[in-house]
Amino acid sequence: MVATTTADSRDTDIISRLDRIPIWPYRTSLLWIVGIGFLIAFFDITNVAFGLPVIIKQLHLTSGEAAIPITSSLLGYILGSYLNSSVADIVGRKSGIFWATALFTFGSLATVFSFSLTWLVAFRFITGMGIGAEIAAIATYIGEMSPAPVRGRYTGWANVFSFGGFAVVPFVALVLVPNFSWGWRGMFFVGALAGLTMIGIRRIPESPRWLLSKGRVEEADSIVVEAEDRARAKLGRDLPLPQAGVGEQRTQRFPTGELLHPPYVGRLVLLLVIWIFLYLSDYAWLGLAPTFLVDKGFSLASSIVFLLVTGIGYPVGAILAAILGDAFERKYTIALVTLVWAVGLAAVGLFPSPAVIYVAGFILSTALALFFPLMYALTAESFPTRARASGVSLTDGVGHVGGALAPIIALAAYAWAGIASGFASAFLYMAITGLIAAILIPFGIAATRRSLEVVNR
Repeated sequence: MVATTTADSRDTDIISRLDRIPIWPYRTSLLWIVGIGFLIAFFDITNVAFGLPVIIKQLHLTSGEAAIPITSSLLGYILGSYLNSSVADIVGRKSGIFWATALFTFGSLATVFSFSLTWLVAFRFITGMGIGAEIAAIATYIGEMSPAPVRGRYTGWANVFSFGGFAVVPFVALVLVPNFSWGWRGMFFVGALAGLTMIGIRRIPESPRWLLSKGRVEEADSIVVEAEDRARAKLGRDLPLPQAGVGEQRTQRFPTGELLHPPYVGRLVLLLVIWIFLYLSDYAWLGLAPTFLVDKGFSLASSIVFLLVTGIGYPVGAILAAILGDAFERKYTIALVTLVWAVGLAAVGLFPSPAVIYVAGFILSTALALFFPLMYALTAESFPTRARASGVSLTDGVGHVGGALAPIIALAAYAWAGIASGFASAFLYMAITGLIAAILIPFGIAATRRSLEVVNR
């Protein structure tokens, strides 16, 4: 029998005081520190796609081998996300973010010195472990630190950095990849710069919710008191009265075991399926778009320019996510935007003219950056503090099985349809998997502007 205890009245008071704050009550530097970590993690997700056409030539890879580094990274994402999230649930959110950053910094730096497919695959696996761990840890941390009224907004603002990483990749690629034989190695060196954020991670506060789940009430209270004082100074007035709420339950059960009981097991399965279909669609676009465009007859430079210009949609979408994050029930916003994503993919596949690629590509970038931050928020909201990072890793992280399969299935769809129809076939596959995700998302929980403890009681 696993011992479970209910939080006392002081725990409940601390959570209620945090959730009544109507603004971001911490130093802006906190968002910058985790945001830059997010930015470089997302840079590392897509940089291999822009270097792949050159990597194929230099390392003499076949078309089948070309997908292996992408798949390897995503398999690493799954393992790293789960292992580090268990650490983050047991040891703390700060430790989770720190070790995740260290892992993908090492992987990125080591990839610079890959001179064979074997080493490239191995180091991309390590990089993927760090990326998966970083995304799960930061999504969990921001969700717990944010007061209930602004949780969606500041998850969105953190992801302005992450999708800024997506937007930066084509600019760096355009300078390095076509002009220097070592350009793709330079792309991975840029990813290793994440290590600089490790200095700042030591200075951010621990999650008060996580502290309460471990019975460290005094530490949690001191963080919330400081947050209240900062919020009062920013607002120039007193804060609203705390509303009656509930505290965080404590348990000695291993985090994963906590998720295998109602109501979390149902949420776990649903979110896992949604993430799988999102990544079956998303990673085919992110990983293979330059390659498909080159095979369609566009030059490598012009393909990068297409994605560079349309990538402007990434910060636009992330800013919209911050603005709309708490305006409507999140799950319906996510479903609608995912539907727009599916339509955009179908348009590129069926009408691949430069004009359509520019317009639909901008819409795709905007939609991607809008629904992902909100989906991260919804996923983190669906699980209790004592197992939240593990819940994110077992849904978003394991959902990368879809990401690992995406390039394989997309290339198979391309080959099956032949040169004449392969491009359309691959993009319709991306559109259909995105559509399935859009249909499933409304079955998730309603958590917008609600206390995490209320949602998970």
